[in-house]
Amino acid sequence: MDMQQNTRRILVLNPNSSLAVTDKMREGCQELRLPPGQEVTFATLASGPAGIETQRDVESVVLPTCAYFQANPAAAYVIGCFSDPGLLLAREELAAPVTGIAEASFFAAMTLGERFGIVSIKEGSIARHRRAVGAIGATARLAGDRALDLGVADLLDEERSVGRILEVGRVLRDKDRADVLILGCATMGVYRARIETTLGVPVVDPTQAAIVQASTQLTELQREDR
Repeated sequence: MDMQQNTRRILVLNPNSSLAVTDKMREGCQELRLPPGQEVTFATLASGPAGIETQRDVESVVLPTCAYFQANPAAAYVIGCFSDPGLLLAREELAAPVTGIAEASFFAAMTLGERFGIVSIKEGSIARHRRAVGAIGATARLAGDRALDLGVADLLDEERSVGRILEVGRVLRDKDRADVLILGCATMGVYRARIETTLGVPVVDPTQAAIVQASTQLTELQREDR
């Protein structure tokens, strides 16, 4: 890939080793339209775990994620996991903008409503999400965080996933009074439009949100260079 392409490319890295997950992320972002000259590529961290579901999984991919970015130059980077593994390290060590899909989804949700709810994969994820929400000072805007009790691989099954997401989403909407929902795993984004239509509230695909944020940052940098 030549240097001119690198100056306009947004690299989205799935830090688990599942190609099927990467394919789902790519499929969920097909509806995005970026400014002329920008492009998105998706990659998979071959050395990562099959799914990132525990704190150990998160910690295990921090250094490999940063190393992958360093070895694959791009204009902007997106960490395609809702735990944002390696986000702070990558921002410290790379000159280009780095976006985490969880952080980007929180900011996107707060532009769409007053209180957001997170649809998590497993109960153990919730504490990590709450820490991340607190780190950006948005705890008061979090209506609730509820788990599907499904693993990353389970989310590849559309009918099983959508049914459970709708079930949890209704509780977040009706009981927790969330007026925006965030899909708390990159794998869920492909179902975003269906969930949004059925539940009647805005639904944020975190990978889409991160790519949009990265694109905006890249546009600003390109404007400054003119």
